[in-house]
Amino acid sequence: MRDARTPDVTSRELPPGLRSDLVRAGYFPDLVIDVLDVSVAGEPVVAHLVHAETTFDSDAVRRHITALVLTATRLVVAHADDHAPEDPDGPPQPYATAATEAVPLRSVRSVVVNHVVPQPQEYVRGAGSRDLTLTIGWGAVSRLDLEPAACGDPDCEADHGYTGTASADDIALRVASDADGDTAVRDALAFAPALSAATAGAGGR
Repeated sequence: MRDARTPDVTSRELPPGLRSDLVRAGYFPDLVIDVLDVSVAGEPVVAHLVHAETTFDSDAVRRHITALVLTATRLVVAHADDHAPEDPDGPPQPYATAATEAVPLRSVRSVVVNHVVPQPQEYVRGAGSRDLTLTIGWGAVSRLDLEPAACGDPDCEADHGYTGTASADDIALRVASDADGDTAVRDALAFAPALSAATAGAGGR
C-alpha cells in the first residue's frame, strides 16, 4: 500500500498522442503503454517516436516495436518483441518480452541522423528525407570498427597493425517512406531535433 504522504508519481497518464500512436502501431498496445507508464513515472512528455517493424527470421515472422519518449530530464526507451515457443524449457505458448530503459539526458553522447536522398539534384529545400536512420548513443553499447592500417607507400608490405574507430551505438531506428509511410518519416524528423535540443540543454545539469 502506498504511504499517503508519498506523492503518486504515476498518476499522470501518457499523453493521448503517444497512446494513439501505440494503438495505431497495433503491437500489444496495452502492454507497451503499461511498461512505459512505469518508466515515465508521471513526468510530462515533451516528444515521442513510435516505430513498429516486422522481420523475417528463417521460417518465423517476428514483430518488434520501439518507443522513444522524451521528457524534460530523460530519454525513455521501450522495446517489445514477440517470441515463438521454441525453447523446450520456456513457456509452451507464444509470448512477448518488453523492456524499458530510462537514460538521463546528460548521459546522451550523440544523436546521429543519416538521410538518404535519391536524385539529390532534384531536391527542394524543405522537402525532407524519405529514408532516414536515427542513431542514439549513451555509452551502454559501443561498436569498434577495425581495418588494417596502411602507410603512404603503395609498395610497402610491412605490417602496420590495425586502425579503427569506436562509436556509441545504443539504438538505431531506420524509418523509410516506402516501408513505414510518409507520416512515420515526418514523426522521426520532428523527434530528432527535439532530442538534439534537449541533450544540448542538459549538458550543464
